[in-house]
Amino acid sequence: MTETLSPQTILDELATILPPVQLVTGQATDAYLTDQSDGTAAGEPLAVVFPKSTAEVAAVVTLAAANGIALVPQGARTGLAGGANAITGAIVVNLTRMNRIVSVDKADQTATVEAGVRTYALARAAATAGLFYPPDPGSWKGSTIGGNVATNAGGMLCVKYGVTGNFVRRLTVVLADGSIVHTGQRTIKGVAGYNLTALLVGSEGTLGIITEITVGLLPAPAPASGVSATFSTTAEALAAAALIVTNNRRPSVLEFLDGSCITAINAFDPASTLPEGAAALLLVQSDAAGQADDDVAEYARILEAGGAGEIVIAHDAAHLDQLMSARRLLQPALQAARGASLNEDVTVPRSQLQALLSGLQEISSELLIPISTGGHLGDGNLHPVIGFNPDLPAEVDAAHRAFKRVIQLAVTLGGSASGEHGIGLLKQAHLDDELGLAVRELQRRVKLAFDPASLLNPGKKL
Repeated sequence: MTETLSPQTILDELATILPPVQLVTGQATDAYLTDQSDGTAAGEPLAVVFPKSTAEVAAVVTLAAANGIALVPQGARTGLAGGANAITGAIVVNLTRMNRIVSVDKADQTATVEAGVRTYALARAAATAGLFYPPDPGSWKGSTIGGNVATNAGGMLCVKYGVTGNFVRRLTVVLADGSIVHTGQRTIKGVAGYNLTALLVGSEGTLGIITEITVGLLPAPAPASGVSATFSTTAEALAAAALIVTNNRRPSVLEFLDGSCITAINAFDPASTLPEGAAALLLVQSDAAGQADDDVAEYARILEAGGAGEIVIAHDAAHLDQLMSARRLLQPALQAARGASLNEDVTVPRSQLQALLSGLQEISSELLIPISTGGHLGDGNLHPVIGFNPDLPAEVDAAHRAFKRVIQLAVTLGGSASGEHGIGLLKQAHLDDELGLAVRELQRRVKLAFDPASLLNPGKKL
């Protein structure tokens, strides 16, 4: 049996793999302990490394594997479930300096990027080539493509275009022993062997460290038009949204904010002018070529017939960007309003959205804890945000009890604990009810096939 190296010797070995500016140790690692989730556990890592190539990642993993050291892949740490949190004694592999856009291929409508490329940067590069990368999580200016793939992130445009995984074609992955593999194809079709690419998407760094991604792109859409509408009840808003999403004029955006979300966003951002005083606000857009304006006119008619109060139609990009920018402030605004928050991303069938919102209100009333809700009505993925004062133990306890009950409610309604944020640390305790013991055991066996020593992001996802 090979003798493992001491921690100091491991650090010395890392220093031979990476230059000093790519290696952080000691108290300096404190800046990389957690993602944006409140109240999740983190440990003090042995080191944080910042590789700039797949070869450097492989060298670090090989060293760690030979010495039984855990590895925590990490991107921009915009996650909300603790999936990127550091572990005591681990090596944190921060991929943000792997930020090259390798290629944008207009002929094949693909882009290949390193894992640390920001989502917004990929979208802009695609647009410059006359193409379109649709996945747009709320944190798209900060989040990385690698992180998006690790959680199978969604966004505002999912109602029409789907989630990150719908666009991933090919991955470069460093496995738990340091070997490098390529999964998938650059082609639109390819069914040779098992679909390991789909398995790795959403695996949260537990099966391999993804270093390079090839995604499919689309032709650029038409300029969007949109409409916003207020409602005096959430039931009216949901009924109108249901008519829009089942209409043959498919919206590209169908977002929801309740009244407390609107108030928090306006307080957080002085530039926000969302209409206050309503129980709910719908934001609806179309980017259909040659008919976006007509689509929005039809949406407006549906909204008006459904009891909407203030209806505002916008055809200019500046107004639409203002509305969407305000919507993207949902999580930080609500966190600021209370001091801390637990951020859900439950999904339910669209037919169960009213039952979900009614259940959230009951949970909030029973536990005396505020729950504000926004999210993606078009695909049934809502974000109940549970606010609490982190300095009051009773509120912390109530918030965690509410968090558990919200997930149980969603699963009971035929939904899921997570639609796009991932499981991380926060939601593991709730998976048995959703998946069942047999599927959970099968997933553990898959994990062991990829990572027999359980060194890749241990304690997360499963």
